Amino acid sequence: MNIMDFNVKKFAADAGTFLSRAVQFTEEKLGQAEKTELDAHLENLLSKAECTKIWTEKIMKQTEVLLQPNPNARIEEFVYEKLDRKAPSRVNNPELLGQYMIDAGTEFGPGTAYGNALIKCGETQKRIGTADRELIQTSALNFLTPLRNFIEGDYKTIAKERKLLQNKRLDLDAAKTRLKKAKAAETRASIWAEEVTKSEQELRITQSEFDRQAEITRLLLEGISSTHAHHLRCLNDFVEAQMTYYAQCYQYMLDLQKQLGSFPSSYHCNNNQTSVVPVPSASSNVIGSSAMTSSGLVMTSPSNLIDLKEGSGSRKARVLYDYDAANSSELSLLADEVITVFSVVGMDSDWLMGERGNQKGRVPITYLELLN
Repeated sequence: MNIMDFNVKKFAADAGTFLSRAVQFTEEKLGQAEKTELDAHLENLLSKAECTKIWTEKIMKQTEVLLQPNPNARIEEFVYEKLDRKAPSRVNNPELLGQYMIDAGTEFGPGTAYGNALIKCGETQKRIGTADRELIQTSALNFLTPLRNFIEGDYKTIAKERKLLQNKRLDLDAAKTRLKKAKAAETRASIWAEEVTKSEQELRITQSEFDRQAEITRLLLEGISSTHAHHLRCLNDFVEAQMTYYAQCYQYMLDLQKQLGSFPSSYHCNNNQTSVVPVPSASSNVIGSSAMTSSGLVMTSPSNLIDLKEGSGSRKARVLYDYDAANSSELSLLADEVITVFSVVGMDSDWLMGERGNQKGRVPITYLELLN
């Protein structure tokens, strides 16, 4: 027998097997053939594996969206990954914003309050960008990669063995059908006795192959529990990476808030409502300190300020920072100048009345230091 004859016979045998499976599958769908049911435990394992695969894909894809919201960037990273090449490093959004702030602050002048504040904010944004980059790298390594390995590795193996099991089941049921038909024909003609023997032998072989494949598939599926345990450890790593990231960002913003606590700037509400003045961080020479409430930044006053607001006299105060009046009722201030301040009945607790020569207007208390 030459190789050509062997290949032709093998092709014919494979074609016959495929046709037999197709006929069996079609007859099952039409309700014209019996179907061997898998045991309940194996069916439960198959369902668990399928459920794990579906939710793992959803979690993986949404995590990718969380870590990289830009779909074009995700596609680019996917292409580089498939080409087994390292994707070029790109500036992320916080880093880009930080650079713009630093450039703007430099343009406005580091010696100005606004320019200096922009530079400080830009530096913090760049730190956040670095932390964001570290979060993406850590999450990709410790969380996304194990999930992807399961989808592209373990589950593909399970799917392959599951398909083999389906084919062996079809072969088994086809053999049962042929044996049943052979026995029915045997009762009418003795010449079918040999066909019955052949069908019984084929049934034993297909039953053995089916049982073997069912056991292989079962062993693979029972590994899903170990997969869940592994994914749980990866999930803990992901949570820890997020916790580190948010803790870093929180600390960066706390540090920035301390640096900008005395930065001269006014916050105004919409619809011409009363303006609210941001308060610098607590300091022995600053008149006010800030506290967050549900309505925004609120001022609290030390004893010397309370005495001034409750009394009818006036005091000299040194201006700590430049302040631009928001409207005609306020008085613009220059850092280090000395003005006269006094309280007016009914005035907001965040403000005093300031006087410089013949100019008079409201001034924010956080910009003042009372002089002895």
